[in-house]
Amino acid sequence: QVHLVESGGGSVQAGGSLRLSCAASGYTYSALSMGWFRQAPGKEREGVASMHTGSGTTYYADSVKGRFTISRDIAENTLYLQMNSLKPEDTAMYYCAARPGWGVAGLLSTKYNYWGQGTQVTVSS
Repeated sequence: QVHLVESGGGSVQAGGSLRLSCAASGYTYSALSMGWFRQAPGKEREGVASMHTGSGTTYYADSVKGRFTISRDIAENTLYLQMNSLKPEDTAMYYCAARPGWGVAGLLSTKYNYWGQGTQVTVSS
């Protein structure tokens, strides 16, 4: 079992920055895929960024490359998403997700087993 709690969402003007955090607990797996996904009203959930804790490999959606950075604090068991140069189209509910094991889940939401409750990000123009 993996328990995930997101924080750090909020409202910001276009061009601004936010850092999302995802505190993970309740697991003893040696490796996981961990990712950030987002869902805007009326749209499907999409993968934003992910990393595999074993290999360190990261994945980014084309729409956020160069603006968002995923990272992890091993000691704190916390996943981060640094979001810079935010755009109105980044407005969505952002979710943290995890998939235990050495298989790489990438940005495919269907491969993730555990999800947080989400944190809202709103970017105004």
